[in-house]
Amino acid sequence: MPARERYRDRAQAGEVLAQALTDHAARRPLHDPLVLALPRGGVPVAFPVAQALDAPLDLLFVRKIGAPGQPEFAIAAVVEGAEDAVVTNPEIADGLRLPEGWLEEGRLRGIAEIARQRDDYCAGRARLPVAGRSVIIVDDGVATGTSLFAAIAALHRQNPRDITVAVPVAPPETLERLREAVDHVICPLAPRLFQAVGFFYDDFHQVEDDEVLAVLARAPGQG
Repeated sequence: MPARERYRDRAQAGEVLAQALTDHAARRPLHDPLVLALPRGGVPVAFPVAQALDAPLDLLFVRKIGAPGQPEFAIAAVVEGAEDAVVTNPEIADGLRLPEGWLEEGRLRGIAEIARQRDDYCAGRARLPVAGRSVIIVDDGVATGTSLFAAIAALHRQNPRDITVAVPVAPPETLERLREAVDHVICPLAPRLFQAVGFFYDDFHQVEDDEVLAVLARAPGQG
């Protein structure tokens, strides 16, 4: 696959990932594959992947826990279906004086928000089973990976056959950590000068709920 510098949009990034995963599966066959997208941005990326692999597409909900006064600055994350799967970023959290109960309160808020999101996006449909399957986690990119590592920790508890992380772009140091946490990592673009995920897309608009719902309505394994 030729080297890349950026993507037109999430749809093109998904097509590139789909080809990379098809090539990967030809060398290492997948067993009853399941594609899990991190909403919202990972959903349009995951759609062509699920199509190419003829695999069902489901959502993997993760909510970050922000620092006091900085809600977008993730110090931890909680993932659906495993209430004890809270992953902290120790390099950040250990240097902060967190109020007592801060992480527990964030965990409870995250669990409640995840339940609301599944009801909104999936009309209450139960999560697809993970045990014994080749699971492919897809997002539109990863920087530090706090939310993604929380998702991986939860999935390991559900006994998948193997886990592959597939993202269009990520910094090399994060990819090194991911390779230690999962069986396979697919990432066509790993720039050493990494600013932000959106920097590597021409179109990186915020994915809204209606776009997620439209993709899910057409996705394999839905309906």
